[in-house]
Amino acid sequence: MREPTAGGIIFRIKGGETEFLLIQDAKYRWTIPKGHIESGESPKETAVREIAEETGLKNVQILSWLGKVEFKYRRQDRLVLMTTQVYLMKALDSHEGLQKEGWMNGIRWFGFKEALDKIEYDDISKLLLLAKSRIKKGNR
Repeated sequence: MREPTAGGIIFRIKGGETEFLLIQDAKYRWTIPKGHIESGESPKETAVREIAEETGLKNVQILSWLGKVEFKYRRQDRLVLMTTQVYLMKALDSHEGLQKEGWMNGIRWFGFKEALDKIEYDDISKLLLLAKSRIKKGNR
């Protein structure tokens, strides 16, 4: 069974510093916000919608596609292949408040090094490194 999802590595510039937004899932793992692509929805539309739903951020801009992450897991008696399209997204209002969903254990802005240390998935860590590089080169 396939599950297409989309999400984003979100950053903001606050006080001259670049910060990245991470969520802490129900199993206390830090990761990026993402969710299932609904029928008739593009991955970009999903990423923007899921960011708003999971973080409360509504003023974001997609700058570029970073890549996709694939992993398998077992749900009851089925093997599920989850594919997540990941976008580099900028929070346009550095003071916009965060609002986590009830299933989350946390949501927070982190500096780059701390975000990299907190993320528990290697594929997401690699995309965070790519995001940092693109931000440094002017968001391309």
